[in-house]
Amino acid sequence: MRSYQDLFRTPEFTPLFLSAAAQTVAQTVSGLALGTLVYRATDSPLLSAVSMFGPSIAQVLGATLFLSGADRLPPRRALAGIALAFAAGTAVLALPGLPVWAVFAVVLVQGLVASLGGGVRWGLLNEILSSGDGDGDGGRSGAGGGGGGDGYLLGRSVFNMMSGIMQITGYATGGVLVAVLSPRFSLLLAAVLFAVAAAVVRLGLSRRPPRSAGRPSVSATWRANAHLWSDRPRRLTYLGLWLPNGLVVGCESLYVSYAPSSAGTLFACAALGMLAGDLTVGRLLPPPVRRRAATPLLLLLAGPYLLFVLHPPVPVAACLVALASAGFGASLVQQERLMTLTPGELSGHALGLHSAGMLTLQGVSASLAGSVAQVTSPAVAMTVMALASTGVTLSLAAAARRTKATAPRPAPQVP
Repeated sequence: MRSYQDLFRTPEFTPLFLSAAAQTVAQTVSGLALGTLVYRATDSPLLSAVSMFGPSIAQVLGATLFLSGADRLPPRRALAGIALAFAAGTAVLALPGLPVWAVFAVVLVQGLVASLGGGVRWGLLNEILSSGDGDGDGGRSGAGGGGGGDGYLLGRSVFNMMSGIMQITGYATGGVLVAVLSPRFSLLLAAVLFAVAAAVVRLGLSRRPPRSAGRPSVSATWRANAHLWSDRPRRLTYLGLWLPNGLVVGCESLYVSYAPSSAGTLFACAALGMLAGDLTVGRLLPPPVRRRAATPLLLLLAGPYLLFVLHPPVPVAACLVALASAGFGASLVQQERLMTLTPGELSGHALGLHSAGMLTLQGVSASLAGSVAQVTSPAVAMTVMALASTGVTLSLAAAARRTKATAPRPAPQVP
């Protein structure tokens, strides 16, 4: 797999890509609409942030209960069912007069459903690109890992770039719809897009068997989680995927309260920066440079938000947001490392655990950022979250260096 064109020539990549694009637009439109709706009703930065990122908090519960299904359920059926569940839940959120407690109940259910989605989708992507790498054996490359050579990195890069473009589209469109029409109309549109995503999955993907035998169960989920967490290099990789960017998403959760009339602009600029970062990491950086880029990119991710303590005007804030979001490209480097450390039969579970943990930390960070903003201001809260992200990144980098220093050296070979 050498180019983006090779990806789209791979069978089933395109329908998986299109369904994910429809869901990304639906999520951005519905998130902005719901956050605006709750903020208008409560005037609370905390509740607005939690309404937008609340489904992420429920991911931790789903990851401890249901994640074994990522490799033990038929992928097409699972992805279509998840999209339909989101369509139904988003339509419920559009009901007039829905009390705030009911809004958060629906958000919780959506988070539980979504906890399975990342593992199913990214495990299927890895499977599709492993069999389409053109190496003749359809096997997974890497030293015992579940990665598909350069295929998974390129594929995930394309998905991340698509996510950036669709977020730009979704937030720009959502901002117009919320301002000109209403948040509830935007939620109904998002529900339709989720249904479209389900149809694309059902019609465009072939029926595939589960990657692992056995029925999904809580005990199987716990066993696999314990195995994945038991290895120190893999554990540090997970923490690097979850904590620094989760804290920065706490900054993003305050866009609505920082600039209520320009939140869509800030979200769109963040997506533009993420697009640039993913393109650079996925296609432009040579492998030796890419492998060393995670820590610098994570520092870039947090750095510009330190300036928000000065309460910059929206044009300056938009430039800072775009610059910072290029640092999200670090996740590609970290996911590539995770796949080299993971057995192939657990690839979906491993990627699902990454996705669930990342989204959980994003939801927790959104709640934390909203709480700090409640007693200070959104600008101060963004700076606090950026400081925390920087500190975590430096601590994890130091821990990784100690791990390498204490790793046993291979015995010299006798000629």
